[in-house]
Amino acid sequence: MKILVIIVHPNIEQSRVNKARKHELETDNSVTIHELYKRYPNEEINVEEEQELLKTHNRIIFQFPMYWYSSPPLLKKWFDFVLTKGWAYGRNGNKLKDKEFGLAVSTFSPEDHYKNSGLNNHTIEELTFPFETTVNKIKGIYLPIFVRHGVGNMRYDDLKKDALEYKNYITRKYINGKKSKFS
Repeated sequence: MKILVIIVHPNIEQSRVNKARKHELETDNSVTIHELYKRYPNEEINVEEEQELLKTHNRIIFQFPMYWYSSPPLLKKWFDFVLTKGWAYGRNGNKLKDKEFGLAVSTFSPEDHYKNSGLNNHTIEELTFPFETTVNKIKGIYLPIFVRHGVGNMRYDDLKKDALEYKNYITRKYINGKKSKFS
């Protein structure tokens, strides 16, 4: 299994949780780390290069902090430019069919804010529904979300535990988008 983790954080060095996750993934040779803001500081996306990365990996994870109930803006631009008609969807657009896609999201707010009765009035699944819809459009397999809430209050030990759980999430086996009981 070749795994691509697309990290979308405009300032990862200032992020405790995303930086810890990245460092943990760097210990696994089966994971390719691709940082969009470092690769494209001027946001000029090389579509062919991005499509080639997607073609050569079986599982693609988008790692990002929640920004105003969505992803950082460069990820939206990446979707708009890279997932082209005739390549990712539409007539003959099947290059990503049956590839696995997942989200690794971090929020500053506590978990109870992400409930229908919470401060944000929506669950994290509801807020990330456009990603699931996109994966369905390109005929991919949508994996369960890996989310960590309240990252501003995490202690060092919590960061290490989160990073290890994240690595396990990325490398575990799934069957039809569901966690395999054998992994």
